[in-house]
Amino acid sequence: MRLQYVVEFIESVTGQQIFITHDKESYIQSESVKINYGIQTICEDEYKIIPHPLLFQKNIVPVEIQVSSCRNHPCFFINKNDSHGFDVFAAIFYLITRYEEYLPFEPDIYGRYAHTNSLAFKNNFLTIPLVNLWIQDLMEKLSIYSKQVRQTPFFIPTYDIDIAYSYKHQSVIKKVGGFFKSLIKGDVDLVIEQANVLSGTAKDPFDVYEWLDKLHLDYKLSPVYFFLMAKKRSIYDKNIQPSSSAMQRLVSEHAQKYTIGIHPSWQSGDDERLLTEEIESLKGFISSECTRSRQHYIRMKLPQTYRSLINRGIKEEYSMGYGSINGFRASVASPFYWYDLEKDERTDLLIHSYCYMDANSYFEQHLSAEEAGIELQYYHDTINNIGGQLITIFHNHFLTDQPQWKPWKEMYEQFIRNNYLQNI
Repeated sequence: MRLQYVVEFIESVTGQQIFITHDKESYIQSESVKINYGIQTICEDEYKIIPHPLLFQKNIVPVEIQVSSCRNHPCFFINKNDSHGFDVFAAIFYLITRYEEYLPFEPDIYGRYAHTNSLAFKNNFLTIPLVNLWIQDLMEKLSIYSKQVRQTPFFIPTYDIDIAYSYKHQSVIKKVGGFFKSLIKGDVDLVIEQANVLSGTAKDPFDVYEWLDKLHLDYKLSPVYFFLMAKKRSIYDKNIQPSSSAMQRLVSEHAQKYTIGIHPSWQSGDDERLLTEEIESLKGFISSECTRSRQHYIRMKLPQTYRSLINRGIKEEYSMGYGSINGFRASVASPFYWYDLEKDERTDLLIHSYCYMDANSYFEQHLSAEEAGIELQYYHDTINNIGGQLITIFHNHFLTDQPQWKPWKEMYEQFIRNNYLQNI
């Protein structure tokens, strides 16, 4: 089961069909490239990979791992007595199933799996799509295929709409409270900004939707929007009420042009009934099924979160990344189907990994807009070189014309202009 899962994933990345056989005679007679995934040598013209026990187990147990350099990349499950130097199949399985997240760990301040626990962070390969590099190296070594199948589309810009509007359509309490809070702090600019918006003489700063529309249209991009549908405000859920006509109109208008997904609230992580309500609300606004999701604050726990989403009709999930640092959480830049390790079976939930989020660059990594632009370009070029898929996360409140955020808006627009001008 586990080996078949890894083989199917490699097929999806390379476009090459791989046959698994236990028939020794047909294996010997085959004129195709042969990989012997076993201990005993069978014939001379084979590429031998000695297996680690991981793919033949059915349970979850601590795995001793030592990372070293092999074939010009970090690797583990090393065996110098075979053709490849390490068990690439077992290593891929360990990383993309997030095996380590099923083992005991020290959570971060939000109760999430902390990136500092991860093998990738501890061994300095969090910023590279290591699995894609391993697959590319294996195919080149076998002279089967020199470049991985290009993921289409290559770039998927995604947006988390946590707070649709800064001042407009907020509750009276929120408007008055925000006004006096700014006044007490002596932030005259915010007081004037709020007064102008509420009087109708200025546009709400978080209302960047027309600008984004033009950006996507000009550069022929197909974004995905995730809307927070929490019905009750909390310390982490501060969205506009989904019952408001403004919120319903905003979601409906986007659904007519773009792919829409649910952004499950923080509160829904403690009460699954809320998740059902939020999905049903979104479905009502878009007049279709809701099949895509990304967790608010990237609050997720395996396997519970993914199982809960599957049970509510989610088919594609976009939370595979960290909410504390940019990089490749599953060490991969290609979509893959989630493997439920506790049940030891592949599911039909398609996982889309992101590697860049604006909030990570700003709040966690403390980068300037210019530095963040360099980081974003690095991920673009790195993924482009291995034929993967670049998924980014931006928030509408990072793309405003407010003095604090205008450099970030300009950085994002410049990034798209530099890389997608040819689309025009």
